[in-house]
Amino acid sequence: MKKIKISDAVQYVGVDDKTLDLFEGQYKTPNGISYNSYVIFDEKIAIMDTVDKRATYEWIRNLEEVLDGRAPDYLVISHMEPDHGANVKNLTEKYPEMKIVSNAKVFTMLTQFFHMDFSNRGIVVKEKDTLELGTHTLQFFMAPMVHWPEVMVTYEQSEKILFTADAFGKFSTLDIEEDWTDEARRYYINIVGRFGMQVQNLLKKAKTLDIRKICSLHGPVLDENLEYYMEKYDTWSSYEPEDKGVLIACASIYGNTADAARKLGDMLKEQGAGRVVFCDLTRDDISQAVADAFRYDKLVLASVTYDGHLFPCMEDFLYHLEVKNYQKRKVALLENGSWAPAAGKLMRTYIEGMKNVEICETSVSIRSSAGEEDLKKLEDMAKELLQ
Repeated sequence: MKKIKISDAVQYVGVDDKTLDLFEGQYKTPNGISYNSYVIFDEKIAIMDTVDKRATYEWIRNLEEVLDGRAPDYLVISHMEPDHGANVKNLTEKYPEMKIVSNAKVFTMLTQFFHMDFSNRGIVVKEKDTLELGTHTLQFFMAPMVHWPEVMVTYEQSEKILFTADAFGKFSTLDIEEDWTDEARRYYINIVGRFGMQVQNLLKKAKTLDIRKICSLHGPVLDENLEYYMEKYDTWSSYEPEDKGVLIACASIYGNTADAARKLGDMLKEQGAGRVVFCDLTRDDISQAVADAFRYDKLVLASVTYDGHLFPCMEDFLYHLEVKNYQKRKVALLENGSWAPAAGKLMRTYIEGMKNVEICETSVSIRSSAGEEDLKKLEDMAKELLQ
């Protein structure tokens, strides 16, 4: 079992999944992911969440090792998504005297997932309810739509630990040494990003608590510089740009659209744009592209016209931006079409439906490949984008 020190009374029993290639069936995880679970030892013993069915055997082994023959009194369920709730039934069968602690919506979902009635062994909690374990006291705060409707977080009062469900989580297993921010951003924007208002509500509750450690259901235990992580979540959930810069998201077939987009990128750099990131939507990871679109304050959409519509990868990218509530940015449009360019109009339709997005008046429509007049327009677009 991975040895992760939380405290003398709180032990980690989670599992690293190094073989998972797609999280939620769509997000690439080249470094896998962790399924985190914790045990609090006191006069009463509480297990904080279970893990994905992919990790059942190793998790049960970890539990048995730390419990050392003792039986848990409680299972606290913060989130019923199957990567955390898959082993609830297994655990109740293994420990028939153990009580399940959660909110009413979780007990409804338990019935849906397992087609069993768990109410006879359930303890239903509401906002700010507490559960005494001995010297440790758990206090529960509802966090609906962060990012499912049943989610709650748990604050352990004596050690000042906040168990945050999926909030503050990240991709990658725990043995990967990497900066928290990039994979946490990609995780947040793509999975939780639609629910910024609800995350803001959770942050308001968190600010009333004296928090010394954050224990998420994915990723490392956070126990230093917690203000940094809170600030990142505040920025992401309020849809404010994180950095000044330009993402050029390009959908090109034979390379002419990409050539024009790269020339625009060079012009932006020459005019002092600072960070300019080029994304090839035909090849690059869509979840990274979406995360970068939210990271920077400016976006260029460059797409070829295909069958009178958008090239599919651009349509997919814009769909993802739309459902994740893309807003508060400046956007420029570059289209290409050999005989009937339509990409610009179609991209504009997407963007016009988003909140507080400024579309540059200068747009560029290329016929097949960029000529001298097109390059002049690209210079004008670069200037307007940086105004």
